[in-house]
Amino acid sequence: MKKIHVLYGAIIGVLLLVIAGLVYKFLLAGKTVTTEDRRTAIIMEPAERAFVLEEMRALLDAIRAMTDAVARDDMKKVAAAARAVGLAAAQHVPAAVAAKLPLEFKTMGRGVHAEFDRIALDAEAMGDGKHTLTQMGELLGRCVACHAIYQINPAAAPPK
Repeated sequence: MKKIHVLYGAIIGVLLLVIAGLVYKFLLAGKTVTTEDRRTAIIMEPAERAFVLEEMRALLDAIRAMTDAVARDDMKKVAAAARAVGLAAAQHVPAAVAAKLPLEFKTMGRGVHAEFDRIALDAEAMGDGKHTLTQMGELLGRCVACHAIYQINPAAAPPK
């Protein structure tokens, strides 16, 4: 009977290690390689890469719209543009894409989306364009930091 408990304990231990490895691979590490310029390349299929790049372009377009709205002293438009790319917009990432993103990238991305929500709230509550511009400068700093660390690379085409 004691041997059975030891065997079950060993099996459970091995299964826990396998699960921990899978959690690390699919939730924490993502699918990455280090590039020649020492950035981390996130390897994605072309459609997955297109999805991420489209999201980044949406963030950049929101910043353009917000800048234009601040220049026109239209804080309602600032809030609308910021809210459009806030946390609610980040909820539609396909599971296959999310699995390939390293945890730090996901954390940075979530922070960027949350910052857009914060800007929207402050624009509505304070109506202060200078404050909004300061927030946008900090937000762009996050974008620059992320692009300095990561790049999104297409998966290598299979040999013919």
